[in-house]
Amino acid sequence: MPEKPRILVDCDPGHDDAVALVVAARFADLVGVTTVAGNAPLTHTTRNARIVLDLIGSDVPLHSGAQRPLVAPARHAQNVHGESGLDGADLPEPSRPADSADAVGFIIDTCRATEGLWLVPVGPLTNIALALRSAPDIAGRIAGISLMGGGTFGNRTSAAEFNIWADPDAAAIVYGYGGPLVMSGLDVCHQLQATRERTEAMRGIPGTLGPLFADLFAYFLPTIEKFAPALRGAPMFDVCAVLSVTHPELFTGDDKHVVVETRGEHTVGMTHIDMRQRLGLPDPNCRVQWTIDDDAAFALIMDALTFFS
Repeated sequence: MPEKPRILVDCDPGHDDAVALVVAARFADLVGVTTVAGNAPLTHTTRNARIVLDLIGSDVPLHSGAQRPLVAPARHAQNVHGESGLDGADLPEPSRPADSADAVGFIIDTCRATEGLWLVPVGPLTNIALALRSAPDIAGRIAGISLMGGGTFGNRTSAAEFNIWADPDAAAIVYGYGGPLVMSGLDVCHQLQATRERTEAMRGIPGTLGPLFADLFAYFLPTIEKFAPALRGAPMFDVCAVLSVTHPELFTGDDKHVVVETRGEHTVGMTHIDMRQRLGLPDPNCRVQWTIDDDAAFALIMDALTFFS
């Protein structure tokens, strides 16, 4: 059996972050989790991450990080994920707080100590940017970065996806870091949806974990429908960044040159993907995921939820 890839997940749970953590713990060698403010304030996202780790019996290190973006004021998405960031289910109290408030230090130390490590940030990119800026040597030590963010269209604005919009200056640092980079943007993430039928399939998993996640997505789906009525279900955005590392065969993509707009009046947070095909263009810096085998991906989600139930 092939060795599981080593990953560190940086997240802001978040309904889709929660299931991404379960999938990561099932199919990767999860060496640690760090949290950032994003879908909710940092105290909430850190609490939520600990609860999810408790639910699956994981004792991997958990470290909280940035409370706000590098430059912009704090930006959250509690209108989507609820006041707690993980509304919709009767969640237990966390077993203990985070192991420290030094996510950046933990990221740096882990990158230096762990061969073949993938960083998998699925929230605003503040922690990752701070780590790269504080310790430039880690860029050459890691296997790569697989992130959820961006796309050819936006959700927080018409041009910008939330994770990139929340801290565009950090995103610009990450997209320019110079190593392997995989981008799961809205184009691919909108293909992996928790429909009502799939949510009920979760509810049918024996044990407590499947029904709990069914409750979470039963809350998340109507909220998503208010903002994106064309979708059939709630996108499981962050799972795509994890599966891009653990199951890359599920995806099709292209190597493109991508830059982040940091100052545009109407386009701040936009990921500008150069789609031109001719000589003399900038070298690609990013693998952009375009499609996913969503049935196979959802089967893996069901497997992970069943495994930890």
